[in-house]
Amino acid sequence: MPFHKEKATGTAGRAWLIAGSALWVITGCTTVGPDYVPPQPEMPKHFNTALKKQEFKTKPGSSPEQKNPEIPVKIVTPEMLAAWWHTLDDPLLSQIVEHAVNGNLDLKLAQSRVREERARRGIARTDRFPTIDAQGSTTRFRRSDEISQFGGSGTLYSAGFDATWELDLFGGIKRSIEAADATLEASREQLSDTLVTLVAEAALNYIEIRSFQARLEAAEKNRKSQEESLQIVKDRLQAGLTTTLTLEQAKYNLENTRAEIPTLKIGIKQAKNGLAVLLGEFPGALNKELEEYKKVPIAPIEIAVGVPADLLRRRPDIRRVERELAAQTARVGVATADLYPKLTLFGSVGLESISTASFFTGPAAAFQIGPQITWNIFNRSRLRQNIIVQDELQEQALIQYESAVLTAVKDVENSLIDYAEEQVRRQSLLKSIQSAERAADLARELYTAGLSDFLGVLVAERSLFTFQDNLAVSEGKVTSNLIRLYKALGGGWKPLMADAQQEAKALETKNHKEGNR
Repeated sequence: MPFHKEKATGTAGRAWLIAGSALWVITGCTTVGPDYVPPQPEMPKHFNTALKKQEFKTKPGSSPEQKNPEIPVKIVTPEMLAAWWHTLDDPLLSQIVEHAVNGNLDLKLAQSRVREERARRGIARTDRFPTIDAQGSTTRFRRSDEISQFGGSGTLYSAGFDATWELDLFGGIKRSIEAADATLEASREQLSDTLVTLVAEAALNYIEIRSFQARLEAAEKNRKSQEESLQIVKDRLQAGLTTTLTLEQAKYNLENTRAEIPTLKIGIKQAKNGLAVLLGEFPGALNKELEEYKKVPIAPIEIAVGVPADLLRRRPDIRRVERELAAQTARVGVATADLYPKLTLFGSVGLESISTASFFTGPAAAFQIGPQITWNIFNRSRLRQNIIVQDELQEQALIQYESAVLTAVKDVENSLIDYAEEQVRRQSLLKSIQSAERAADLARELYTAGLSDFLGVLVAERSLFTFQDNLAVSEGKVTSNLIRLYKALGGGWKPLMADAQQEAKALETKNHKEGNR
């Protein structure tokens, strides 16, 4: 059929008139589904456990009035909480934290998931715009003489552009974009939560190493002391001043202490290997840095942790589940929009000809344009059931949010209790060591002077070793409990995320520009 310009123009005008009417209709339609309202949980006004200032002595043997000048008093502020490891005043710990942030594989995985969700959000946003496809083909054909009066064969050449545009009459696309935005934000909060956990775990591993080293140092010191006691027994045995029983008692006391040393060395090596893997390194990579024995970093005595309501802002895991709740609320709207008709504008323009010579001439031009309405009328029961499913998923997301809030408060309360009570235990152990050291010295003096048997020395040395070992464990626990408290408060992600967030914004801007092109 020849191409008639006047007729085509009239048809196109009517089609665009319909399209314009559809655009006018969209302004009068609404977005179905619930609008998201962030939950406002009722939080306790304060934590049940209050930390009281403890008076610690510097070292065993110091006077009861002497306070520990090495232990600083710290008040938790948002700035301090953001980089809490600096309060322990350990440069190597700060280096390990930085190393962990740069090398940990779980953190890199979380960063990759953020990039994935950012790309998914970009896909969702493209649904707002028309899709345009280019096509071209060359088709060789032969018509049946029985069906077509022309019969014969030939070649059909065609090329053109097809466009479709779904008008978001009831907000289904808008809700899907809201869900994608919230899911992206949830992945960012998951990244922050991974960072909080990573920093805390790296510090806890480091404290475990220092605690093992302190225990090993105490064991080595007691081994030397018990070797000296054994030599005294040998000398007295040669002089006929003691018995073989005493010698054997001195030997098993020494060997019992020696038996503890390999176990402590194993603990040190395994803790080092665990820290290396946490930092994204092979086991043994940190042996040189951690070879020198250092004391457990001393935790601050007094800290103020704020109020429970602060957790809603500080804890990334709470913010993550809140964003997941927002995403699921938007998905209810997406499911609801399926109940309503969908209006799509479609059109195509191109060239069709059975001859290459006339392919670019006026008669070869062809187009079609118009609206298309689809409405899933006969499957509404299934659609309504899907809405119920999405409603229940929203309810589950709300319950998970409430559970996360309760868990956060519980974590802080438990950490406060552990931190406070372990400080009391540590002070009692300091006092017990003072008495045990004096008892061990007196027992040796009395035994050497022949005024008592070796049993007093045996009991005193064994008790001293036990108390020193328990003190090394307790000092590690005090600092570890403080680390867990900082983690429970949501500390350790904000400053380290600044560079990552700037990089994400730059990448987002770049992707947006490329999408527009």
